[in-house]
Amino acid sequence: MPVLIAEHVTAGYGRTPIINDISVSVNAGEVSTIVGPNGAGKSTFAKAIVGVLKMSTGTVKINDIDITKMPGHLIPRNGLVYVPQNNNVFVNLSVRENLEVGGFAVKGDTSGRMEEIFTIFKDLDKAREKKAGFLSGGQQNLLAIARSLMVNPKAIILDEPTAGLSPAYTDVVWNQVEIIAKGGTAVLVVEQNVERAIKHSDFVHIFVAGANHVSGPSEEISKLDLAGIFLGRAEAERS
Repeated sequence: MPVLIAEHVTAGYGRTPIINDISVSVNAGEVSTIVGPNGAGKSTFAKAIVGVLKMSTGTVKINDIDITKMPGHLIPRNGLVYVPQNNNVFVNLSVRENLEVGGFAVKGDTSGRMEEIFTIFKDLDKAREKKAGFLSGGQQNLLAIARSLMVNPKAIILDEPTAGLSPAYTDVVWNQVEIIAKGGTAVLVVEQNVERAIKHSDFVHIFVAGANHVSGPSEEISKLDLAGIFLGRAEAERS
C-alpha cells in the first residue's frame, strides 16, 4: 500500500505551469527517485506536494489523510517532511540544537528520538556540539536529513541531497537513505545522477518537459534508452 500518494498535480511559478497532471506514489520501506533533464519540473513537483509551492490542481495524501490544503506547519505532524537542496540547516546552531528544532513539531520529550538518530548518523554523533556552519557540505546534508527524521515521518522527500558532493560522500548519503527506507519510511528522492538513482532505488520516475514520461521498477528503467529519453532520439544516436 502506498504511504505517499500525489495525484494529478499541476503547478508552476506564474500563469504557465511547469508541471502538468503528474501522479506519483511511494510505498513504505521503499526508495523512489525522480530523474530527468534540467527544467523537467522535478524540484517543482517536490515543492508542490509539500505545500512550499501552491498547486493549481491535484491532491496529496499520507496514509489516506488528505493534506492538500493543510497549513504547512501541520504537514510534518501528519507524517510528510521535506529536505530542500539549499539552506537546509541552521548554521549558527549546533548539530544537537538543529535536531532539537526538528523535534519542535512533536509533543513531549524528544531526547530519546535524538539518541536513536545519532545511532544512525554516527558522523553527526561525533560532532553533536559542533556548529552546523563548520560541517562539510555532505555533513550538512546528512544533518538536514537527520533533523527531518525527528518527527518520525511516514514519508520523506529529499531534493537533490547529493548535489555538489564528492563521490565518497555521495555514497555515504545514499547509504543513509537506504537505512531510512529499511526502517519503514517511504522515501522520494529528486536526483540528477540517473545511474545512482537506478542503483539505489526501488522505483524510478522519469520527468520530461513537466510530465511523468515513464515510471517503473529500477531494473526495468535501466533497460530503456535513457539517452534517447533525456536528449532526444536523434541527438542520442549522433553521440
